[in-house]
Amino acid sequence: MNKELSEFSERVMAKRGVEFITPLDMKVKTRALEKEGRSIIHLEIGEPDFDTPENIKKAGITAIQEGYTHYAPSQGLPELREAAASYISTTREIDVSPDEVVITPGGKDVIFYSMMALLKSGDEVIAQNPGYYPYETDAKLFGAGVVPLPLLEENDFSFDREQFKKLITPKTKLITIISPANPTGNIFSQEDLEVIAEEAIKNDIYVLSDEIYSRIVYEGEFRSIASIPGMKERTIILDGFSKTYAMTGWRLGYSVSNKTLAKIFNKFLVSSNSCVATFTQIAGIEALTGPQDAVEKMNAEYRKRKNLVVKGLNEINGISCRMPKGAFYAFPNIKKFGMGSNEFALYLLNEAGVAVIPGSTFGEMGEGYIRISYATSMDNLEEALNRIKKATEKIS
Repeated sequence: MNKELSEFSERVMAKRGVEFITPLDMKVKTRALEKEGRSIIHLEIGEPDFDTPENIKKAGITAIQEGYTHYAPSQGLPELREAAASYISTTREIDVSPDEVVITPGGKDVIFYSMMALLKSGDEVIAQNPGYYPYETDAKLFGAGVVPLPLLEENDFSFDREQFKKLITPKTKLITIISPANPTGNIFSQEDLEVIAEEAIKNDIYVLSDEIYSRIVYEGEFRSIASIPGMKERTIILDGFSKTYAMTGWRLGYSVSNKTLAKIFNKFLVSSNSCVATFTQIAGIEALTGPQDAVEKMNAEYRKRKNLVVKGLNEINGISCRMPKGAFYAFPNIKKFGMGSNEFALYLLNEAGVAVIPGSTFGEMGEGYIRISYATSMDNLEEALNRIKKATEKIS
């Protein structure tokens, strides 16, 4: 049975008949080249290059020294759930109780738990495309069909509202949205969210709202679909600490949902991870309730990097790139080179020593693009742009 499950998982991951190159896959490829002495600039991983803010580190260290090294309640420390509930209540303008918060070891668990709780074989999930790939692969693991919601460059990577309505069927059980978006950097407008909310309420559908980049916004305003009247009870908010506070290695995220789902998610935690590390949760309390100066400084630096990258990409013949409104990714169009996304990404890796992610990793609509993470230094980005320009001149 284990062999059958493993083979099924591999079939799910090998989608669209091409090699499915995830950021971690690319990381493995880069390490192999680096062992050979190659210089590689890493633009593949969505991981801030900043260190975790000092006050958060100190809180974690102090927690260890004070003995917070034992099991915590599976749903999370009450103090952290209270802090998260207060934060979401304030920033989303909704009334959230600690009982509606579940602390998880990162945001991916929220995706997995949501689909495990809501889906069965034959159900359908509407997922933005291009979009973060676990939404597709996790849905398929539970036997659900994935209905892509195309995000088109000519629409500034938003969606056609009338087309979206036509995707709803009696099989639709879940709609997933990521705003600010990975990989495009787009932010859904209030009008977009209202259309989704109207259909979700009318057809009794849950919405999984990935808001992990909600603090990294450059243009416009972040809005949560949970804030729309009638949506709080049918929205699962995914949020966490990895991106905002540069805490990727701490493995700390959380969900906000109705109490029924929160109880189900808690049971999943009991059976899988038991709980999130207690000292990590203490650090999370400090992150939410302590000074936010470091977040503002990181975002100011991301804004500079974004401007540098987009300007530099648009100055390279054959590449065009729209300005992202949030997150820390650029999603340039490379169709003029006549190469598939996988082929182009591997060409940049081998020819230029620049690691990026093929747009096709994020769905069929991502073909013809690559994702660049600018969560690295200005010096690295400038060198990467120079290398990309030289490499593309050979195939222009």
